[in-house]
Amino acid sequence: MKLSEIRSLLAQRNIRLTKSLGQNFLHDGNQLRRIVDAAELKPTDKVLEVGPGLGPLTELLVAGAGEVMAVEIDPRLAAFLKQQFASAKNLALVQDDALKWLVRERRNWSEWKLVANLPYSVASPIVVELAQSEHCPCAMVVTLQLEVAKRLAAKAGDADYGVLSLLVQLNYEPRDYFKIPADCFFPAPDVDSACVTLVRRGIPLLPKESHATFAKIVKRAFSQRRKMMLKLLKQDWPEEKLVCALEELGLSPQVRAEAVTLEQFARLTEKVALVTKGRSP
Repeated sequence: MKLSEIRSLLAQRNIRLTKSLGQNFLHDGNQLRRIVDAAELKPTDKVLEVGPGLGPLTELLVAGAGEVMAVEIDPRLAAFLKQQFASAKNLALVQDDALKWLVRERRNWSEWKLVANLPYSVASPIVVELAQSEHCPCAMVVTLQLEVAKRLAAKAGDADYGVLSLLVQLNYEPRDYFKIPADCFFPAPDVDSACVTLVRRGIPLLPKESHATFAKIVKRAFSQRRKMMLKLLKQDWPEEKLVCALEELGLSPQVRAEAVTLEQFARLTEKVALVTKGRSP
């Protein structure tokens, strides 16, 4: 779908885009094909799309996947999509707030891929919600703010490393991301964008029952980045047990969260879980 077509369709239907909904439509055909290529679609794939807008990405997904479910919050756009893809037998269209819908539905997404140009206003919450769900997608290929893509891909020691990095990477391995220029969108956003690929880990780092503890540790550890992690964590767990656990992991009691790797946070979670159960780490 060319930019001229987007302008024409919006004018014909008297649709004014809403910034609060993050309505920045990706129209560049080359970038859309790069996103689909990154998703490595097969005819048997099931794909979830959030924020289809006028459907330029939807069109490629319907052509390449076996089943597509698209969730659009704007009833005006949902009505257009219903008409535009009336003959697409493999497309299910949902008109709803995607984040609220995901929380409410609690579906099994384990055999699905999320492929979407996510609305910037809810991009991070949607990725985290799916990444932490009990039956999370096998892959997520998402376009969002460049700064968020960097955080999703960051490792210990990187400036962008933090809570978002760890909450998502617990279940997903980040692959390469590529930048998308602002002029590929209408209207052009004020921030740079990127498409990042996240692939679900074949072997979990932690069992599901430990995920809540992992999240609690990570959020507490990064609550004040300049402070030593031990001083923050001892608000919730015995200091002497934490010191012992850090030493066993080869970490100094003075270490800050930004220097602790994902794997070390996972092992620390296991040791803290033992403390919580009243056993020695």
